[in-house]
Amino acid sequence: MPIDKVLMSFDEAVADISDGAVVAISGAQGPVGIPNYLILALVKKGVRNLTVIGITHGRYEPTKAGHPEGWFDLGVLVKNKQVKKLITGLAFLPGTSSELQRQYEAGELELEHIGHGNLVARLYAGAAGYGGIYTPTGVGTILERRFEKRLIDGREYLLLTPLKPDFSLIWAYRADRSGNLEYRGTGRHLNPVMARAGKVTIAEVEEVVNHLDPERIEIPGVYVHRVIPRRQL
Repeated sequence: MPIDKVLMSFDEAVADISDGAVVAISGAQGPVGIPNYLILALVKKGVRNLTVIGITHGRYEPTKAGHPEGWFDLGVLVKNKQVKKLITGLAFLPGTSSELQRQYEAGELELEHIGHGNLVARLYAGAAGYGGIYTPTGVGTILERRFEKRLIDGREYLLLTPLKPDFSLIWAYRADRSGNLEYRGTGRHLNPVMARAGKVTIAEVEEVVNHLDPERIEIPGVYVHRVIPRRQL
């Protein structure tokens, strides 16, 4: 009998995320692809001292989830002072990230800003079980203070350590009850690599269906542990 991974409560889905957890949260290109209600469930749960991996546009207000004029992202957790450390490839957008910048400058939040490509590379290394991944991106910058540099075939590389989140909170367009996920357009971005890197992957989806076309499955259910449909709301 197939394993049914569908839950009907966002609170239940995040119940075992505790203080100090490392949590990857997807979303990078506007409102599409962000697990809005999983983020709100973390706010409600009130967990603290989180290390969060993801992209923020400084969207702090939890209103009109999924709506282009009122969308939000992991910035809600920053505003609520639930984040101890943010590992990101994008932050401090002018005029939108004042709370993140204030906390960082006040020493209330640790920021590891590594660039979008390096963020993906480190998640990929974690997903693949690599001990690290060498890249020329960041050579000659302040990233050299954080990562080992090595000369390979006459070129300098940085050794990026893997990211292995305890939990990955992701979004998908559709899922079946076994956790196979389907995407549309730009909704993919960080979701596939975060799904594979997380020890526990929780997917917020637009709907659950009984069957998906195998040719359209982007993330196999073997990487997904829990599925929660938005349409229950």
